[in-house]
Amino acid sequence: MTLNRRTLLLAGAAGALPAFAQPLYPTRPIRMIVPYPPGGTADAVARALAERLTVQVGQPVVVENKAGASGIIGMDALAKATPDGYTLAFSAISPLVLSPYLGKVPYDPDLDITPVASFMYSPVLLLATPATQAQTFRDLMGGAKDKPRSVRWATSGNGSLGHLMLEQLVGQSKVQIVHVPYKGGGQQLTDALSGQFELLSINAGPTLAEHIQSGRLRPLAVGAPKRLDSLPTVPTLAELGYPKANLSSQFGVFAPGNMPGRLLDRINGEVVTALLHPDVRNRLLATDNVPTGSTPKEFARLMTAEAQANALLIRTVGIKAD
Repeated sequence: MTLNRRTLLLAGAAGALPAFAQPLYPTRPIRMIVPYPPGGTADAVARALAERLTVQVGQPVVVENKAGASGIIGMDALAKATPDGYTLAFSAISPLVLSPYLGKVPYDPDLDITPVASFMYSPVLLLATPATQAQTFRDLMGGAKDKPRSVRWATSGNGSLGHLMLEQLVGQSKVQIVHVPYKGGGQQLTDALSGQFELLSINAGPTLAEHIQSGRLRPLAVGAPKRLDSLPTVPTLAELGYPKANLSSQFGVFAPGNMPGRLLDRINGEVVTALLHPDVRNRLLATDNVPTGSTPKEFARLMTAEAQANALLIRTVGIKAD
C-alpha cells in the first residue's frame, strides 16, 4: 500500500484520543533499535524518522545500532524490552517473516514483537554486469535457457530476499541459474563491477546510481509493486511474467509484544504523521525507497501473508541459511 495523505491520516486517527484520555507519554527519551550497522540505507532512514519524531513528541528519540545475524540480534533486544513505548525498532520485516523459517530465533515473532506501522519498501534491482551483453531481462533468460547454468546470479546470501526471488523465478521458468551467495553487499558490488558473475540482485540505493549512469551496471528488472520514477523504462518482474518473484524489502516500526492498545495507536499515529513530512518523504524518495504507511492491523496482515509465502517456498525448495 503506497503512501497517500488520506490513508495516513486515517491510520493515525486511532491515536487521536482526547487529551484527557491520553496517557502521559513520552516523559523521557525513546530508544529506537536499528538491527543493522551504521551508514546503510536503513540506518539513514531510521535517523530521519527519529529526528522527526523528536520534534513531534518533544522528547529525544535516540537510534541504537544493534547489528548482527541478519537483524536477529537487534530484534531479540526489542523482544526483551518492556512494552511501555520507550523502546521501538526500525527494521526490515525479514527477521520476523523469513529468519524463523531458516533456523531457530530467540523470540516468538507473533508474541514477542508488535507491528506498529509499515514505513517503506525498498525495491530490489536486478543488474546486468560486464560479464554479459544482455540488454533486457528476456535476453538474459533466453541465454540461460539455451546454455543451462551459464548465468550466475549473485545475492546477499542463502535465504536472503534475492535468493527467494531467484528460487521463485527458477521454479516458474525451469531455467537453470547458478546461485552465488555473498555475505552482505560490499564485496558483492565490487565483484559485480569486475564481471565476476552475470546478474546482481541488490536493494536500491544512492551508491548504485553512478554505476548505472556510467553503464557499468545495467538495470534489467526491478522487484517492486510498480516501476521506479528514477528508472521508468525498467519493468517490474511482475510485468515480465514473474509475479511471485516480484519481491521488495518491506520496512517498518516495531514495539515489544503485549503493547497496550491506546499506546500502540498513539505511536502509530506519530509514525504515520512523520511519513507525511517533506523532509522524511524526500529522503526516502531520493534513494528510491517508497513510503507506505499503515495501521498496526494492516501491517500485521501484510507480514502474515509474507511469512506464509516464505514458509511454503523454503519447505518446497529446501533453502538453508548460511
